[in-house]
Amino acid sequence: MIRKAVYPASLDPIHYGHIDVALRAANIFDEVIVAVYSRPKKNVLFSVEERMQLARICFVDHERISVAAYDGLTVKFAQSVGAMALIRGLRVFGDFEFEFRMGMANKKLAADVETVAILADEKYMHISSSTVREIAELGGDVSQMVPSHVHHALKLRFGAREG
Repeated sequence: MIRKAVYPASLDPIHYGHIDVALRAANIFDEVIVAVYSRPKKNVLFSVEERMQLARICFVDHERISVAAYDGLTVKFAQSVGAMALIRGLRVFGDFEFEFRMGMANKKLAADVETVAILADEKYMHISSSTVREIAELGGDVSQMVPSHVHHALKLRFGAREG
């Protein structure tokens, strides 16, 4: 039996924290699908196609990690691809409360899909997509938070301003 997991996220943009969680999930599961939600409630900087492409480049050398877009309930997507688990990354204590409630709701919707939380590596705990976007928009250096191709995409989106 192939153990498949879905790692859902908006990835706007993908950063080293996301990449770390996906790689560590791939050490637990046979296959990890990084699932890019196509319609997040928040305003997004990059289209779903751009977010998927940025993510695909990150995992090009990892054959057990794929990238897909999805719409609708995350657990329904997980079931549709035969996943047994949802991967969630936890950075700070506040993440736990949110993810706990979401995990309980998902369990009610799909009892066959588990939620697996992976604690963020200490060196990535401070990184969030919103922080990356804000720093990049103000001309700050995010090169230590995102891969070079994502950094380049941010520079193109915001212009190569100097802070």
